[in-house]
Amino acid sequence: MSRFLLAVALLAPTAAFAAAPGGVPELPPYQVRTAQPAGDRLQPGRDPKAVFEHSCGYCHFPGGMGTNLLTKQMMMLKRPPSDGVLTNRHDLLPDYVKAVVRNGKGAMPAQTRVDLTDAELNAVAAYLAQKPIKGKK
Repeated sequence: MSRFLLAVALLAPTAAFAAAPGGVPELPPYQVRTAQPAGDRLQPGRDPKAVFEHSCGYCHFPGGMGTNLLTKQMMMLKRPPSDGVLTNRHDLLPDYVKAVVRNGKGAMPAQTRVDLTDAELNAVAAYLAQKPIKGKK
């Protein structure tokens, strides 16, 4: 009898989810990976914003785990919460971005050259570091 109740308890959420009006809910944008940008992953010249969105966005879009953790860190440093979104930052240097991506930091695991090629990493690092500091040229 207890096995039967356990099976019913385990299947109940599945049945309730499947019976939800409108069917299966859509995934939040931070859980959806964008399409791989066109071009050779090993060669420079691909759209850096598209590479960032494809390779980093699922954690670093607003609402993603990386953004949530960075926002908490920024607030602890008395910085605006918007600095938790990497594309809003004005203090990132290319070498720092590369070091964090390859070695990991905190909850972020190291990304291998299979995850992000050197050409892709160079493009993403330049993309994140290209923004001038507010009020300076």
